[in-house]
Amino acid sequence: MYYLVNLNTMESKRQRQVAKQIQKDLGEIFQREMKQVFDKAFVTITDVKTTPDLAIARVYLSFLLTKDKEGLLATIREHTKAIRNHLAARVRHQLRIVPDLQFYIDDTAEYAQKIENLFAGIVIPPAPAEEDED
Repeated sequence: MYYLVNLNTMESKRQRQVAKQIQKDLGEIFQREMKQVFDKAFVTITDVKTTPDLAIARVYLSFLLTKDKEGLLATIREHTKAIRNHLAARVRHQLRIVPDLQFYIDDTAEYAQKIENLFAGIVIPPAPAEEDED
């Protein structure tokens, strides 16, 4: 059974600390232990949001050196159990419960680039010259 959880509420200091630690540890796990799984793709953890009870961590990922982002995300989701086990080994002394990991693509950089390109393509005609009224 799944519950919808609103992660947009104010985060507590503990949530931010745990999210920051998970982000750091997952970054190291993705670069060291899981590197061979991603087939030369460079995976960056851009953000982590946790539920107030710290049971679920939503992990936002950015990908470089890959054409198939959805395929890579599917591969990561297939390896969630192994990733969580690596994370558990790292945070076993800091957390009582290792959160369930949910992975999402963070496309904010692409979105920002798209908006930037739209603004760059706008042609603004010069304003008509104003005549002095004497």
